[in-house]
Amino acid sequence: MNTSSKKIFKAIVVGFFILGYGWAYLLTPHTSFQGSKSVEIVKGEGSRAIAEKLKDNGFIRSKWMLILYLTITGRDSDLKPGNFVFSSSSAIPEIVKRLSSESAAEQVITVLEGWNIDDITEYFEKENILSANDFYTIAKGKNSESWQKLISFFPFLSEVPKTSGLEGYLFPDTYKIYKNASAKEIIIKMLENFKKKVVPELQLEIARRNKSLFEIIITASLIEKEVISEEDRALISGILWKRLELGIGLNVDATINYIKQVTCNMKHETCNIRPSAKISTDDTKLESPYNTYKYRGLPPGPISNPGLSAIKSAIYPKKSEYLYYLSKPGGETVFSQTMEEHNIAKTKYLK
Repeated sequence: MNTSSKKIFKAIVVGFFILGYGWAYLLTPHTSFQGSKSVEIVKGEGSRAIAEKLKDNGFIRSKWMLILYLTITGRDSDLKPGNFVFSSSSAIPEIVKRLSSESAAEQVITVLEGWNIDDITEYFEKENILSANDFYTIAKGKNSESWQKLISFFPFLSEVPKTSGLEGYLFPDTYKIYKNASAKEIIIKMLENFKKKVVPELQLEIARRNKSLFEIIITASLIEKEVISEEDRALISGILWKRLELGIGLNVDATINYIKQVTCNMKHETCNIRPSAKISTDDTKLESPYNTYKYRGLPPGPISNPGLSAIKSAIYPKKSEYLYYLSKPGGETVFSQTMEEHNIAKTKYLK
């Protein structure tokens, strides 16, 4: 073999080596996170802007490898807008395939403060937003694989019992989603919003008060359902924490209505239970760990998904001499220091 042939041979070998290395690189995931993560591609973003966004958010290591792959495959103009969720095992070809899928029109959804998982599921079903069953299964923690993946991406869920599901953590807000969004994508969007709203400053205050985030969210979920006024919420927060310290039953009516709603839905019956519905003496005897009339302490999990106001009220309670409260039919809160005062208020306003 002459010198010229040797050079050509070496060039071919080196070329195959580079191609092999490049192909291996493309097929290897280079994400910087564990579990799953969502990214929103906005209409009008070009391939370079998208590559930059994917790199900045830890989906890829090199934006130039993505741009090169798009150029070689001729798919640089195929990328669609939408909300996409990728696992940490996603490599560039899979990412491009998903980003090139058919986009869908945007729609706006609104999850109200105080809604529980059953309420949200009913809303999604009524508005034909997505498969209600898919959402309910993931939100209730019934899919073990999805549950573990969510914990890996949102460590604050690690203290939440699987039986409690995501109740309390699906942050109520108005969301812009794509009509092709899956239940998992919407849930991740809501959890990311929760993470963004419960800032480190609030988390430090929770730790300073020797409370867990889970305890705060449970308490906030009770406050959210009990009263609207921010000033009253802080007072009720103080009452609830004081009753817990004294070992007195919380006696929160909203927990009874939660039990009745969940029981009704499990039986697939038509339910029309208002959160503020008046409860009977028999209702207070219902057998459930969520019955705060029958069992002392906090219920085993949140009863609603509280907004930021209720969460802050749970973190920053207002001290007072009160130990009891009730809500008048018009929504005004009446506070009492003694059981005698409370009974007089009940007779005056609720009978």
